[in-house]
Amino acid sequence: MHLQFRDMLGDSAIGVSNHDKGAADRRWAVEVLAGDPSGDALLAFFSCREDDSCGMVPLPASLVAVWSGASLLLVFDNARREWELPGGRIDPGESPREAAVRELREESGEEISDLSFAGHAQFRLGAERRIEYAAIFAAEIARPTGVFVPGAEISACCWWDEMMTPPPGFVQPMDLTLAHLARQTLNSDPRR
Repeated sequence: MHLQFRDMLGDSAIGVSNHDKGAADRRWAVEVLAGDPSGDALLAFFSCREDDSCGMVPLPASLVAVWSGASLLLVFDNARREWELPGGRIDPGESPREAAVRELREESGEEISDLSFAGHAQFRLGAERRIEYAAIFAAEIARPTGVFVPGAEISACCWWDEMMTPPPGFVQPMDLTLAHLARQTLNSDPRR
């Protein structure tokens, strides 16, 4: 989404800075890519190699954008009372990729082991405006195959086509932005 605007309008049109350190490390950042009513904000998305932390240390979380055609997988987080991408904290000794696969399975029932690494995200969160980072993974599947089981953390999941009415409740705009950015990396990856 945002990369399309950048391609059409140029860097200065939306305040995008591209610090290109080669094709494997493209950094796209604006002051705020997306935010929510609580003041949390997605500050940057860094498309780089999976083995490059992009200077984002520590990296405590992984998120997954899964697309099936025009539909995006969302889960409803009971604590935050919002629809968001599957994902969560990286457990001790676990890689970001392993956490992404585990969280996707636990939260949605979808079992996808061959996720594509999309990049890293930088967030500003909470009243204290702390900076946090997350690894972003993505996949495109022909059709959903998982069996969802509601739990204490996640009470529902849905496949949402943005051309349709949103699911009832708040849909996290930061996650929607990340999902589109992750999909763009899938579509621009010459290995796919």
